[in-house]
Order: sequence, then structure tokens, then C-alpha cells
Amino acid sequence: MPVYIWKGKNSYGEKRKGEIEAPDEAAARAHLKRLRIEDPKIKEKPKDILENIPIFQPKVTGKDLVIFTRQLSTMIDAGLPLVQCLQILAKQQSNTTFRRVLTEIQNDVETGTTLADAMRKHPKVFDALYTNMIEAGELGGILDTILSRLAMFKEKSMALQKKIKGAMTYPVICLAISILILVVILVFVIPVFVEMFESMDSALPAITQLVVDMSDFVKGNFLYIAVATILIIYGFKKFYNTEKGREKIDALALKSPVVGPLIRKVAVAKFTRTLSTMLQSGVPILDALQVVAKTSGNKIIERAVFRVADSIAEGRPIAEPLEESGVFPNMVVQMINVGESVGALDSMLEKIAVFYDDEVDQAVENLTAMIEPFMMVFLGGMIGGLVVAMYLPIFQMAGNI
Repeated sequence: MPVYIWKGKNSYGEKRKGEIEAPDEAAARAHLKRLRIEDPKIKEKPKDILENIPIFQPKVTGKDLVIFTRQLSTMIDAGLPLVQCLQILAKQQSNTTFRRVLTEIQNDVETGTTLADAMRKHPKVFDALYTNMIEAGELGGILDTILSRLAMFKEKSMALQKKIKGAMTYPVICLAISILILVVILVFVIPVFVEMFESMDSALPAITQLVVDMSDFVKGNFLYIAVATILIIYGFKKFYNTEKGREKIDALALKSPVVGPLIRKVAVAKFTRTLSTMLQSGVPILDALQVVAKTSGNKIIERAVFRVADSIAEGRPIAEPLEESGVFPNMVVQMINVGESVGALDSMLEKIAVFYDDEVDQAVENLTAMIEPFMMVFLGGMIGGLVVAMYLPIFQMAGNI
């Protein structure tokens, strides 16, 4: 919807100016007339040349979505009409991308579209889980409650992601620094020693000669090494984006001795919390499982959840296919079985999610505690080995003297 810049005077003769969003200039003038602005001068606001280039537009973050969800829940609970809520939230939104999305949703709702269907037109902002829960809230007349649950769910999901990123940031940074130091030493430091070694008539020790050969290789093929590294990373991403490639890599990730248990615990926590939230909101279990499978983040777990959905559609209880999948721990299966038997599946899933949140916290702490000394030994051993290799000929020469 275009934005118009206007100038004019109010009924007291005071100069006023501002911006107004309207379908056309006639609608903008009609709105200013209602505000008692006399003889307004109106012109359309120039469009940003980067507006239609997605790469230059700000992304809608999880924090933006949580704040919007909580504010919308509060406003609806206070009795404000939905269209007015969307209008107010769009105007106060500082993120231009989110403001444009909310304005489009407001226009769709004004024309009779449901809020869930209007949000489904923007899948990059509102995922399937979000829209399905909004639809359940609209049908059940408890939209404010659903929005509150959604905000709480998003906050807990963001906290879980933050823990995982925090655990992986340290080793990645240490590894990057190690590679950078190794390249600097091989390219710039070793050649200085080589010039000194050339004046010596004696043969170099084997370890020193190996380091010198490595330095010559890196210096002579630096461009090829850089291109090969980029191609390997690109090829890995392309392979992972294929169905077969993602299955193989995700299976290896689950079986890995260090990271595998953490990935499994994160998956269980995410699965149980998401399914619990959707069931508590009134989403049918088959629809909920379809959404949970697509948001699992691991192809093996996704396939297992889809099999669970197929089994439930055939009339089987949820615990049996979960156990057959081999992905979920036995304790989780048994607790779900009990929850399903007593008709309290949603609350049992919530208890499992809380338990595994604590398990993830402990696993992250253990992983960090294990990685820190390993990285220190690796970094110290690498630099120490290079230093010893370079000074060994000097020590030999001093001994001969």
C-alpha cells in the first residue's frame, strides 16, 4: 500500500505535516478530511530503490515474532478488534519487512480472510506450526490463549537454539584460529628459517624437512588450496540438500560419539514440546505430527515421526511406532504410553520436554568442558611442534660446535 506525505493546517490554523498509508490519493485526502486538515498538499512518498531486493531487506527475527505474538495476545484479551490490533502493531513496527507483512495481513483480514490463512501467505515469517495453532485458536474462540502459548513456545525454542549455538561457537572459533595461525606460520615464518638453514651444510632433521616441505607446498599452491576448500564446502552443501545426502549425514550425526547424544536429546525436547503445545491448543494429532516432523531438523527423526503419523492413522497407539523407530529413548516411549493410556498425553509430553531441557543443559556443559582442554592441547601441540621443528637444527648445530 502506498505511503503519502502531506502538509496542511488544522482547524486552528496550525501547520501540520506527516505521512499516511492509503490505497490511493483520494482515500488519503478523505482520511485527512476526517482529521479536519484544510487544503492539504499530498504527494506519494518516493519508494526505496532497494525495497524489492530481498537481500537488502531486514529479516524478521524470532525476537520480533515473540514480541508481536505477546502484544497481539494482550490486545485481543483486552477486547480490541483484530483489524485494529494488526493496524496498531504494524504502525509501531520498526522492522520494515515485518511492517509490510503485517499491513498485508491486516488488508486480507479486512476483506474477510481468516488470520491463519492471511499468515499462510507469508511462510518465511509464520511457519506451519504457527499458522495451524492460530487456526485452532480461531476455531475454538481462544485466540488470545493460543497466542500466549505460542509466545512461550517460541521463547523456549529460541533459548534451546541459543544453548546449541553457544556450545558450538567455541570449538568453531578455536578451529578457525588454529587454521589461521598454521597458515601464517607456514607462509610467513617458516621461510625466514629456511633462508638460515640454506647457509648450513648439514642435512635437516626429518621433522624439520617435513615442515619445510609443507611450507613450500602451501606457498606454491595457496590459490589452489583456497579454491579446493571452497569447492569442497560447496559440494558438501549441495550433497546435504539432496534427499539421500541429508539422510546419510543426519544418520552419521546421530551415531557420532560426542555430538550424537546431544542431537538426540535436542530432538526429543523439540518433538515433545512442539507436539504438547499443538495438542494443548486443539490441533488434531495427525496434523500436529505432520508439522512436528517437518520442523524436526533431522531427516532420520522426520522420517520416524512420519511413520508414527501413518501408524496412528491406521488406528495404532502412538507409543508402539515410536518404540519401533529406534530413535526415541525407551523412557520417553514408556512415559508417552502412560500419558496416552490415562488421557493426559499433552501434559506428559510437557513433562518430558522439561526433563530433556535439563538434559540438554547438562549435555552442553559436558560437551563444552570436554572440548576446551582438547582444543587447548591441539592448539598448543600444533604450535609447539612447529617451533621445535624449526629450532631443532639450531640446537644440533650448537651441539656440534
